[in-house]
Amino acid sequence: MKYQSRRPAIILLADGTIFHGKSVGDKEATSFGEVCFNTGMTGYQEIFTDPSYFGQLMVTTNAHIGNYGATDVETESDTVKISGLICRNFSYTYSRKDAEESLESFLNDSKLFAISDVDTRALVAHIRDNGAMNAVISTSVDDIEGLKKQLSEVPDMNGLELASKVSTTEAYYFGEENAEVKVAALDIGIKRNILRNLAKRGAYVKVFPYNTTYKEMKEWNPDGYFLSNGPGDPEPLENAIQVAKDIISANDPLFGICLGHQVIALANGISTYKMHNGHRGINHPIMNLVTGKGEITSQNHGFAINREETESNNDVEITHVHLNDNTVAGIKLKDKNCFSVQYHPEASPGPNDATYLFDQFIDNIKSVTA
Repeated sequence: MKYQSRRPAIILLADGTIFHGKSVGDKEATSFGEVCFNTGMTGYQEIFTDPSYFGQLMVTTNAHIGNYGATDVETESDTVKISGLICRNFSYTYSRKDAEESLESFLNDSKLFAISDVDTRALVAHIRDNGAMNAVISTSVDDIEGLKKQLSEVPDMNGLELASKVSTTEAYYFGEENAEVKVAALDIGIKRNILRNLAKRGAYVKVFPYNTTYKEMKEWNPDGYFLSNGPGDPEPLENAIQVAKDIISANDPLFGICLGHQVIALANGISTYKMHNGHRGINHPIMNLVTGKGEITSQNHGFAINREETESNNDVEITHVHLNDNTVAGIKLKDKNCFSVQYHPEASPGPNDATYLFDQFIDNIKSVTA
């Protein structure tokens, strides 16, 4: 049986801490990245293919991973984006009739290294206490010093520009060409379900590469603009920040999600910072300060915008806050047609409390084009 041929494996953290496990499948491998964890009970395939997770070693806190297999409709991009998977129990078999293959097969096709039989509760507790950090997962359990040397050379996520690694290289279209509105989306790590939600609401979307200028996007004559989610530190994204500034200056309708939210903040002189361990899961509580209603949301980010600077900015209003730590979860510009949120209203699977934000964006566009 497969589980009898697995190899011993380790997780070596940048602070020197070691956790033990076993390889998923009988193969020798080593993979590096920033270790982080997601608390979602489901949605592992969407997590693995989300461009926002590019370059990260994913720890899943749910005890069983792989039990419902994999299917193409649940991918958020063309390829797996995480650097490696760390879990407690890996299911080699699956029981969902709609699944097209096992998760093992899906990961093998993507050449992704995974390890299981890890004390993920202890590992997550360590990350929560000590913060997100670089790590390596490997079957080279007898070469700790060699792994440490290689790990020391892995760049830190703070200051790392990754949008160029996941963005499309050529512009493409999504939705019906004769749709009611046209939306130009800057791809700095966009998820497919964002495009599905826009198209569902009557938008024809043209997705542009990360380094496209506002002038180039404007040539398509869109009715509104969208800044996508994505991986890495937002501060190095000079082009995206300038695009946001240009759109805001022209007062064109603009909506940003996650990394796009951070880019809009930077375009308004609000700084960002790397969080201790970030928000990653599908049950994060948000307070909508405009409506006074709570929302359960899906989140995936390791950076946030500075709350004090946001509160002191006369042009910006905080619209949403995270109830666990009071970080800024949403903003809008007071005199411009622009708003953004830190979380993911397109969550799939996950809560649908925030899908109204797509309706709000389309309404903002129609208020201008009517």
